[in-house]
Amino acid sequence: MKKTVVVLIVLLLAGAGGYAFFRKEGGPAPKYRKAKLDRGDVVATVSATGTLSAVTTVNVGSQVSGIIAKLHADFNSAVKKGQLLAELDPTPFLQTVDQRRADLEKSKVELRNAEISLTRAKNLFKQQLLAASDLDAAQTNRDAAAASVEQSQAALRQAETNLSYTRITSPIDGVVVTRSYDVGQTVAASFQAPVLFSIAQDLTKMQVLTNIDEADVGRIQNGQVANFTVDAFPDSTFKGSVSQIRLSPQIVQNVVTYPVMLDVPNPDLRLKPGMTANVLVPVDSRPNALRAPNAALRFKPDPADLWSGPAKGSGQAADGKGGASGTPDAAPASPKVSPDSGAPAGARAAGGRGPGGSSRGGAHAGTLYVEVPGSNGKLKPVTVKTALTDGNFTAIESRDLKDGEEIVVGLATARAGVPGGTPGGGSPGGGRRPF
Repeated sequence: MKKTVVVLIVLLLAGAGGYAFFRKEGGPAPKYRKAKLDRGDVVATVSATGTLSAVTTVNVGSQVSGIIAKLHADFNSAVKKGQLLAELDPTPFLQTVDQRRADLEKSKVELRNAEISLTRAKNLFKQQLLAASDLDAAQTNRDAAAASVEQSQAALRQAETNLSYTRITSPIDGVVVTRSYDVGQTVAASFQAPVLFSIAQDLTKMQVLTNIDEADVGRIQNGQVANFTVDAFPDSTFKGSVSQIRLSPQIVQNVVTYPVMLDVPNPDLRLKPGMTANVLVPVDSRPNALRAPNAALRFKPDPADLWSGPAKGSGQAADGKGGASGTPDAAPASPKVSPDSGAPAGARAAGGRGPGGSSRGGAHAGTLYVEVPGSNGKLKPVTVKTALTDGNFTAIESRDLKDGEEIVVGLATARAGVPGGTPGGGSPGGGRRPF
């Protein structure tokens, strides 16, 4: 009997505690996640990915083949124009020079001998002791010997030039960014000059080469300021300017893009050649615009949750304070939904991102939903005009909605991937921001 009484007391206490807990929580959980409209700047951008490089990069090669005997520069070496970078083994080239000198001396001796023979032939011809044909032959031998001397001199100059090519010098002032060979390696220059060094002229001035989608390149102009980040410094934003839009289209996976060059200052040398740049080029803006989270434009409620009260006029509540308070108006026809996004027609162009990662602008119709007070969770659609988006917020125009009013961005119990909900939460005032 005592045990039964104790069990009953425990159950009563547990029930009382549960009742007090749920009463303290303030009733059932809200059905929708909401956010407040606010004012702020909305900037549409074109995004792309590019690669950093020096403005001028020179590949230094070798015009002759040979074995690298000495290296006078390494990675990151600062070099001056004319400075010695490397030396090839000059032994075979010295031997060639000596051989060409010997050939030249031999040609000179043959020339002197031919001149002596020509002089003798002329004297004999004057004395009518030599035929004219023999005189002509002597003259020919002399001219051939003279040409042989010139040929030998040219061969010597070529050998000396090849010898000079064994000393590889820098053509510009700069920094060595690449060294491709070590001492002892053989350089083969049979078909093309092998690259021994790559020298960046001035790393305080760099450039970013990026590709812009054909749908967005029309909004890019020379002189536009661009922002970009690199993975090495994720918390820093760097600036550049559009310097060139190249008229050389590239087709990658049936997408036409155009190379766009950005000039980037790099006074502190933080940026390095080869870094990947995530570029954003602002192409349009709406300062101090009334803006709504993109999740609110994508939200589509269940038709059973729409308000169907009596009509009170065009978009005005009974108390004249707008569609978010007072007695609601009759709900207009349910907006047409884009089949690929689940958002009202016209909202996807403003609330999504256009081709190439850009934010599309232009006047479109969108639909926002506000909860009708005292209607047990019924929603009233409000048609708005959308301007442009920055990927998170969309600038809107509306006579029925004001700064600070609450709009629905999703279901409170929605999970990621469920229609009507926003993956990862809501937005300011209703959880996490969309995107």
